[in-house]
Amino acid sequence: MKRLVGIPSRLVSTKATARALKVIVFLLLAVLITGMIGLSIGSQWVSPFEVIAYFLGGAEEHAFVIGSLRFPRMAVAFLAGAALGIAGLVLQEVVRNPLASPDVIGITSGASAAAVGFITLTNGAIPIRYLPLAAIFGAAIAACLIYVLAWKRGASTMRLVLTGIGVAAVMNATTTLFLIMGPIQAASQAYTWLVGSVYGRTLSDAAVMSPWLLLLGAGTLICARAIQVHQLGDSVAIGLGARVQLQRLVFVLLSVGLAGTAVAFAGAIGFVGLVAPHLARLLLGRPFVVLVVASALIGGWLVFFADVVARTAFLPLDVPVGVFISGIGAPFFIYLLFRTRH
Repeated sequence: MKRLVGIPSRLVSTKATARALKVIVFLLLAVLITGMIGLSIGSQWVSPFEVIAYFLGGAEEHAFVIGSLRFPRMAVAFLAGAALGIAGLVLQEVVRNPLASPDVIGITSGASAAAVGFITLTNGAIPIRYLPLAAIFGAAIAACLIYVLAWKRGASTMRLVLTGIGVAAVMNATTTLFLIMGPIQAASQAYTWLVGSVYGRTLSDAAVMSPWLLLLGAGTLICARAIQVHQLGDSVAIGLGARVQLQRLVFVLLSVGLAGTAVAFAGAIGFVGLVAPHLARLLLGRPFVVLVVASALIGGWLVFFADVVARTAFLPLDVPVGVFISGIGAPFFIYLLFRTRH
C-alpha cells in the first residue's frame, strides 16, 4: 500500500522538478537574448557577431560602446531587478499579503528620502559615491520605524503592512520637502534618480552590488524552511517551535538589505518587487527555493528589458527606466487590488 501511495508523489515531484528546470532555462535564455539585443541596438548598431567577438577578446573598436556604455548599465539593471524581485518575494511570503513589496510598504520610500536629502542638502559638498550608503541607511531607518510602530506584543503581519503604508506616505512627503528646499540643479539631479535610472553606471557599481546580492540571496535560501513555516500562520509556527518575532525581523532585514542595495544604485524603481514574485508563482507554483531563483531572474529581466526600451525607443533621448517599469507595474497593481477586493 505504501508503495502505491509513494509512486504518484514521486511522479508529481519529478514532474515539478522538470517543470522548474524548464522554466529556469527559459528565463536564462530570455535574459541572454535580451542582453544580446540590448548590446547590439542603440545610436550605434553593433552586430551580434561583433558583440560575441568582443567578449571573446576581439572587436576592440567597440570596446567603448559595449564595455563602457551598454554592458555596465545592463549589468546594474539586472542586478537591481534581481534584488528587488527577491526582496518582494520575501515580504509577500512573510507578511502573507500579495500586495506587499518594498515600494508599497515604505522601504523604497525610506531609501529615496535619504538619497534625495543627500543630493539636495549636501549640494556636492560630500562626494556622490557615498549616495548608496545614504540610500541603504534610509531603507534601514524606514524598516525600523515600521517595525517599532507596528509592535504590540509582537509585530503582526497586518500591522506591518498598514504601518508600512503610513511610513511610505511620510517618507514621500519628506522627499518632496527635500526637493522643494534644495537648489534647482540638485533637485533636477535628485528627480532623475527618484524616477529610477541606471544611466552612467559603471562596472565598478556592478562589482559592488554583486557580493551584496549573492550574500543576501544566499541568506534568503538558508532561511527558506523558516519562511515556509511562517506561511502557515503565527499560531502554527509557534506550535512548531519557531521564534516568530525574531525570525520575522531577520526576514524583514534581508528584504531591506536587498531593496536598499537596488535603490542605492538604480534609483527608486517601483513595482518590480510586486510583479516578479507573482509571475514566478504563476510559472512555478509554491516551492520557495525555486521561487527565489525565478523571482531574481524575472525581476532582473524586467528592469533589463525596460532599460533597453528606455534608451532606444526615443533616440536620442534616454528615458529613465523607472518610467517604463511603472507603466507595467501600475496596471498590474490595480489588477491585484481587483482580484483581492474581497
